[in-house]
Amino acid sequence: MSRTRATGAEAMETAYGFSTVTGREEKQARVNEVFHRVAERYDLMNDLMSGGLHRLWKGAMVSWLAPPHRAGWRFIDVAGGTGDVAFRIVEASRRRASGTVLDINASMLGVGAERAVKRGLQDNLVFVEGNAEKLALPDASFDAYTIAFGIRNVPRIDLALAEAYRVLKPGGRFLCLEFSEVDMPVLDKVYEAWSFKAIPRIGEVVARDRESYEYLVESIRRFPNQENFAAAIRAAGFERVTYRNLSGGIAAIHSGWKL
Repeated sequence: MSRTRATGAEAMETAYGFSTVTGREEKQARVNEVFHRVAERYDLMNDLMSGGLHRLWKGAMVSWLAPPHRAGWRFIDVAGGTGDVAFRIVEASRRRASGTVLDINASMLGVGAERAVKRGLQDNLVFVEGNAEKLALPDASFDAYTIAFGIRNVPRIDLALAEAYRVLKPGGRFLCLEFSEVDMPVLDKVYEAWSFKAIPRIGEVVARDRESYEYLVESIRRFPNQENFAAAIRAAGFERVTYRNLSGGIAAIHSGWKL
């Protein structure tokens, strides 16, 4: 495991990339500013971070979720402001599912709401500004909770996981897609070079924002690896916790059930 990688979710509370901030409030404010800056270019950002593979990874997550083709099935997609994952879930349900897209960043939500209208999905989705650490939603409200490339930016990951457990119905499922630790000896060197040398430079040229991309690369390297994050999910009360590596561990999908 990389020496820069946290061994537990609690270490992420004051980690802003490789830097340590004074507290979770400062981290949240700085993360919010990053996503305000990149909101209009969020898909481009993910394309740069993953070489375009994030689209296939999100498709894999939705396929594993397998939303049913029946009305009344409800999901919440957290840190999903631009709607990318939520749109896929609704379409996979043959437009029968209904979802809440929650994000702490109003700029991201604005982008997502506009896209939902363009896709004709505004009746299936509601966009809500909120904090993953304290959801203003009733207990046992949803059949599924999804979060893609967002949980590493939450200061108190343990609280976010506890909230995920709380708002899920008994029998509900938690799915998290996140960048993770590469488990292939050659690929890890290639990916390391791409991440730290190419991505910030591309961000500077394409988005005129090197700093945000440097933070995002560093945040990936700080996030707990697959086994340590799976342990945090179990600690929140989830059962049958497992994960699937994608592209040699560049990303991983974590799954847990509220039983």
